[in-house]
Amino acid sequence: MILSLAYAAVWFSFLSGLLALLIRQHHSVIKLLHYCCRKQPAWQQHLDNWLAQAVYPQRIQQLSFILMGVAGVFAISAGVSGLMSQTIITDQLSLGLPWLPWHVRFDSLSALFYLIIGIAILAVSCYGPGYVKDNNEQDHPFAILGLFSGLFISGMFLVLLADDAFFFMIAWELMSVASYFLVAFQHENSANRRAAFIYLIMAEVGAIAIILAFGVLASFSEGGTFTFDALRNAPLSTTWASVAFVLALIGFGMKAGLVPLHVWLPEAHPVAPSHISALMSGVMLKVAVYGLIRFSFDLLGDIHWQWGVALMILGAISALGGILYAMMQPNLKRLLAYSSVENIGIIFMVLGLSMIFLAKGHSNLAALAFVAALFHAFNHALFKNLLFLGAGIIQHQVHSLNIDDMGGLIKRMPHTSKLFLIACMSISSLPLFNGFVSEWLAFQAALQVGVLDNAVLRSLIPVMAAALALTAALAAACFVKLFGVMFLGLPRSRQAEKAEEIQDKGMLASLSLLAGLCFLFGIFPGLMINLLENVAVQTLGYGLPNSTAAGWLWLAPVSMQQASYAAPIVLILALIAGGISFHYLRRDPAVKLRQSDTWDCGFGGLTPRMQYTSSAFTMPFRRIFSGVWRIDEKIDKKAGAMPLQVTDIHYQLHVEDHSWSKIYQPIERSVNRIARLVSRMQTGNIRVYLSYSFFTLIFLLWVVS
Repeated sequence: MILSLAYAAVWFSFLSGLLALLIRQHHSVIKLLHYCCRKQPAWQQHLDNWLAQAVYPQRIQQLSFILMGVAGVFAISAGVSGLMSQTIITDQLSLGLPWLPWHVRFDSLSALFYLIIGIAILAVSCYGPGYVKDNNEQDHPFAILGLFSGLFISGMFLVLLADDAFFFMIAWELMSVASYFLVAFQHENSANRRAAFIYLIMAEVGAIAIILAFGVLASFSEGGTFTFDALRNAPLSTTWASVAFVLALIGFGMKAGLVPLHVWLPEAHPVAPSHISALMSGVMLKVAVYGLIRFSFDLLGDIHWQWGVALMILGAISALGGILYAMMQPNLKRLLAYSSVENIGIIFMVLGLSMIFLAKGHSNLAALAFVAALFHAFNHALFKNLLFLGAGIIQHQVHSLNIDDMGGLIKRMPHTSKLFLIACMSISSLPLFNGFVSEWLAFQAALQVGVLDNAVLRSLIPVMAAALALTAALAAACFVKLFGVMFLGLPRSRQAEKAEEIQDKGMLASLSLLAGLCFLFGIFPGLMINLLENVAVQTLGYGLPNSTAAGWLWLAPVSMQQASYAAPIVLILALIAGGISFHYLRRDPAVKLRQSDTWDCGFGGLTPRMQYTSSAFTMPFRRIFSGVWRIDEKIDKKAGAMPLQVTDIHYQLHVEDHSWSKIYQPIERSVNRIARLVSRMQTGNIRVYLSYSFFTLIFLLWVVS
């Protein structure tokens, strides 16, 4: 039954894409629907009435998203059922090569990521019809967008079901190639084509690394087979296991956006349609996390503490680097993309901590860190989808993604601003929201470092915990800047001044769903932690240190004597304090509030030019962490007639990622140099080409002999 639900999610997501492909042949689709309803005349009548209310292609668009939503419901059902049942279901499909059928496995780990994808595409299915309603069908046909969206989602589901390396790579490439076409959807812009090209190159390089990692395992497996059961039993030495882990880390880390393999992410996510950006950042990156967990904790099995140290260091660099780069971005979606690098770094950091505890024999603490990493992956999917979908609404209403073009949107878009504020508080790890719980669990795991007998690790892990604390503080500052500049103050442009609340109820409903889940799992985190413990038990073989400490009221990761957190009690106390304050400040007639205009230093009225810009807000951080970026800052002043008089100022700021200049530009120059040398072989002379063939044949014969 559970596997049938999982298969249904794949089929319905595929059908949603196929239906979108047939949008230009909508008459054929209508005939097909009539044929399906041939035994139910009442259904045919309802179908005709429904289609008569609007243009056929618009109805087909809606039907495509309905099928996507159905796929999401099946995925959520399969995920919850799989997490609760803790069963491992296997199957075999007669697809692929004749001697290499596709093997399927659905366990608790697959179920968790099925749940993550299901929630995301359910929200997108409500959001999508309103988002594509004003789409220019001639320049950006929905058939292309819908087709590759369906293939993209199907590929992610199939990755989670794969139980052999061949099937895994087929699904992985389906996910990667389909998402490439989604990034390049608005291809008339050269920046979009460049971003899509960079994404495709890095996706394929990462895929090669994953193939090599599987190849290392397959070379030691019995019979050289590619099934995961055979790979699990492969007798690897420490050296070859480390080689396989490094290759997998490169491959999955490149797809996840781990520094310095992240450069495609801030280029690709901003140019994709907003609901696709939400799926890529909120979901696809988690599929990469799933791949690394499946490969390291499941297939390799024998974990070494050195791997955990490498993951912790790379995760800390990604977390700090990602949030620092995010703070400098004036583009809304680019800022959100860099913040995904930060959160992926947090997940990898905590997974590394889990590896260290597991290798050192502290299995219950390893399970605690493992649950914290999975919970943060789940939480990040919720609030990052909420942020990207909210960014799509803002872009739709303001016609800009530049933060400095906004301002005062809280008065013009009150519902969107409230939902966006919940996302900002969640990603800033504030109490009563889900982001706080997962990071708090990560801190609790790091505080158990005293049980380790390695002095180096006892010194390193507190440094990583301090880096995590600094990351959380910088994230709060970043999203204070984001919300304050965008929603508070005065409008900074005519578009922001004329902005109105979105009228599409489906788009607001999708944001409300995600915001409600962020609040629900922030107040009752035990509901999810109990399910995540099942994943830890099945994957690691161990559960939390105290299985009874994750109740609906109190959350005590290790013991009540060390630390505990009760979100419902915190909520009740906050409501009481808020109610008392409201009563005495607003209801008591003896208390009178004086209202006056904002102090403007005597300059004759507050104007938008007096407000903090994105660059001005981050100037102190830019001075403190100046070595993190390549900064090009120019201030041009126009002098007036009087001494020291300045009549005009032009300020330019360009912040560049060091990864481009230190790593990728040298590689680009080397590849171009090699290409120019190789091009000299193209002489255009047939005799030279025959000589190449002749000497190549002689060389191959010599090698074979």
